[in-house]
Amino acid sequence: MNIKKNVNEVREKIEKIDKKSQCVDIVAATKYANVEQMISLYHNGIVKMGENRVDALLSKRKMIDLPIEWHFIGTLQSRKVKDVINEIDFLHSLDRESVAKEIEKYRHEPLKCFIQVNISGEETKHGLNPNKVASFLNDLKQYQKIEVIGLMTMAPNTEDVQIIRSCFRNLKKLQEELTRHDEHFKTIKELSMGMSNDYLIAIEEGSTHIRLGSVLFQD
Repeated sequence: MNIKKNVNEVREKIEKIDKKSQCVDIVAATKYANVEQMISLYHNGIVKMGENRVDALLSKRKMIDLPIEWHFIGTLQSRKVKDVINEIDFLHSLDRESVAKEIEKYRHEPLKCFIQVNISGEETKHGLNPNKVASFLNDLKQYQKIEVIGLMTMAPNTEDVQIIRSCFRNLKKLQEELTRHDEHFKTIKELSMGMSNDYLIAIEEGSTHIRLGSVLFQD
């Protein structure tokens, strides 16, 4: 596995479609990565690490003595909030007020959060129905420890580029609608969308944060 080569190839592909590629944040999805691989990523310029599981994040954070920016990108259970909430810098999956209440209770300082939206409408995916996002955002105004910075979604697992593109485009449209209609939503500037199989499409449709796993760790 040549992580340096993989990182360089990803950056080259991004730059070909987006000359302002420095505006796109690469978050390494490290669910299947070990500590050595994560350290190699860091030394090759990938300083944002995204974990899906609380226990794994806590364990890896303890073993890696580097100024990594920690992102939680999986579903966060209410009962696990207190264990991890002060160990992360970003949460990509906020979609329930029960989690918001626990963040408010245990977080020491405001946490940058993405609202997870189920744009595709798939029953197997977490996230809010797009029609309920505005209402949820209004409910979150009462929580001082939550700073909503953007929206997050996952496209369907399909090879149909038009379906994938439509999913990302609709999240961008939702972001624009929210920021246009409510002054309080002006901070929703970021879009967390795109993974190893569709990140280039996501960037074309306005993604600011891509969550990459296998493409960084392939042989």
